[in-house]
Amino acid sequence: MAKRSKDAFDAVSLGILWDRLISITDEIVSTLVRSSFSTIVSESYDLSCVVLDAEANSIAQGTMSVPIFIASAPVTARHMLERFPPETLKPGDVLFTNDPWLGTGHLFDVTLLRPVFRQGRIVAYTMSITHLPDIGGIGFGSSATEIYHEGLRFPICKLAEGGKVDERLIEIIRTNVRVPEQVVGDLMANVACNEVGGRQVLEFMDEYGIEDLGPLSRAIRDHAERAMRERIRATLKPGTYRNRIELEGLDGPIRFAVRIDIAGDRVHFDFDGTGPCVRAGINVPFCYTRAMSLYSVKTLTLPSIPNNGGMAAPITVAAPKGCILDAQPPFATGGRHAMGHFVVPLIYGALAKAAPDRVQADSGMMNLVTFQGRHRNGRGVSTIYFAAGGYGALDGTDGAPTVPHPSNMAVVPVEIWETITSTTIERKELLADSGGPGAWRGGLGQEVVIRNDSGGTMTLLGMGNRTQFPARGLFKGGDGSMRMHAIDGRPINAKARVELPAGARLTVREAGAGGFGDPAKRDPERVLADVREGFVSPKAAMRDYGVKVDLARGTATRTAPKKRVGK
Repeated sequence: MAKRSKDAFDAVSLGILWDRLISITDEIVSTLVRSSFSTIVSESYDLSCVVLDAEANSIAQGTMSVPIFIASAPVTARHMLERFPPETLKPGDVLFTNDPWLGTGHLFDVTLLRPVFRQGRIVAYTMSITHLPDIGGIGFGSSATEIYHEGLRFPICKLAEGGKVDERLIEIIRTNVRVPEQVVGDLMANVACNEVGGRQVLEFMDEYGIEDLGPLSRAIRDHAERAMRERIRATLKPGTYRNRIELEGLDGPIRFAVRIDIAGDRVHFDFDGTGPCVRAGINVPFCYTRAMSLYSVKTLTLPSIPNNGGMAAPITVAAPKGCILDAQPPFATGGRHAMGHFVVPLIYGALAKAAPDRVQADSGMMNLVTFQGRHRNGRGVSTIYFAAGGYGALDGTDGAPTVPHPSNMAVVPVEIWETITSTTIERKELLADSGGPGAWRGGLGQEVVIRNDSGGTMTLLGMGNRTQFPARGLFKGGDGSMRMHAIDGRPINAKARVELPAGARLTVREAGAGGFGDPAKRDPERVLADVREGFVSPKAAMRDYGVKVDLARGTATRTAPKKRVGK
């Protein structure tokens, strides 16, 4: 490796060391996934793992981390180190919290921090964040009206001290959750992965003769910050941009508003004008709003750069306290993603003029339904069914079907889901004509039918959106279809807490995504291919694209489409 001064790294050395740190975070993720008990972690990857320097600056984040955890680690770590200053920590200590306002926005995410000691001093920290399968209370959903209904809320405390787990804390958790083996198993998986991460950080420092990670941390963060500032300057047109949208709440529409100021290499978001909190578990703490804002800028400017503290430096975020995007205690926040994910399309809509070739039409969004009850073998069930609507179209790219955005959790395989819940997935199929038409078509939604074969009633907690306001198209692109939940054919509120009797069927029809650009400019051969694939019906090909398709002859002839509402 090329020589370097104490505080300077040549490009090759920096690249090698940076990649090694990312590989360490990926190994932490791998350990977490392999040792976890719940499918929420082992299959769906609702997690993040981070390495921080001795000053709690984020250096590297696991590749398989969800966007909502962008830049949350340093904030949470500093809260933890205020409660337990570094000089009071010992090897084997593990700090822990699930406080929504100190962590990632709801009680169901647990954050663990472990100091890494070398020759008697702290040289780094490792952190892991995972969604727990249960935390007591009413359960993971939108039905709570106060934070106190949602389950156990732990202030910053020590889950382990000097390598010994606090059994009293574990007993409290076991006593208050529906699936104690899974919950405690996932907590211990977090402890284990941080132990592995700390060991690998020390091996990394020994291998490269690094006594202090500080200079390397500064070099990585400075590089990321410079790159982000350059891309903001080159990609986003300076100016002030605004957008307002309405979303479905429980008792009426909720207003989101944003003002975005772009000046040189800096971006500032202000969510003034956003509506107030509501008495339902869909309120969004500011940490979540900030993460979604950072994610939006990153996707538009420099999506390939690994996450670390430097990439967030040019971006600032503000929201009025008490609005639904800066919720304060004791408002419930369990299903904060059901509203918080809309920060991304709100921002894309505002920046459509600043970066028309980079923004994305609205997506159908991820959908979560919590299943609670008993397996037919008597074991408790508390787990989440993940599904997704279509992915929004972009300039030059059709939206993919059933791909989550702006999150990236994976769907639990059917065989695993059926085994752990004793329910049966009768059908999963793409919904023709659900993607918004456009020069580039929106991604398709899907229909999923789940039959309750547990022998008993199961409780469902919904967090669905896109039931009243569809995914909007951009630049004359059409809207996608809307989401619908039903039990035995009877529509239900997608955010409600309902019961699914034995033998009954839950049907979820996932929303389609918005199209991009004028449908009249879509290549007829692409329309023909869509009809062949079953993505678009011959009737919709004529109605939306003005293309008459003859499958027998393999021809597509342009006529004139009928008008369809778009944005």
